[in-house]
Amino acid sequence: MFDFSLLLLIFCSGCGVYILNNRHFLIMLLSLEVLVIGLFLMMFLYFSYFDFEYFFSLVYLAMSVCEGALGLSLLVMIIRTHGSDNLYVFDNLW
Repeated sequence: MFDFSLLLLIFCSGCGVYILNNRHFLIMLLSLEVLVIGLFLMMFLYFSYFDFEYFFSLVYLAMSVCEGALGLSLLVMIIRTHGSDNLYVFDNLW
């Protein structure tokens, strides 16, 4: 399976993209999904290493799917109301 250092690299690259590229909402959502997948794979590797139950990882995966659906619906709403997913557009609201 995967090596833990590779999974840590995936997680850290998702954190780096989320912190450094926060200009567009879609890029932020994609980097959050990379974080979720990296964390899920780390949990799965941990649970398989110690022969624990996989139920918690399935619950986590279900919650992350709900988070992704909520993020995409927010993205559609933002694009319909403001015409762009650029986060600097929201400076005009205040």
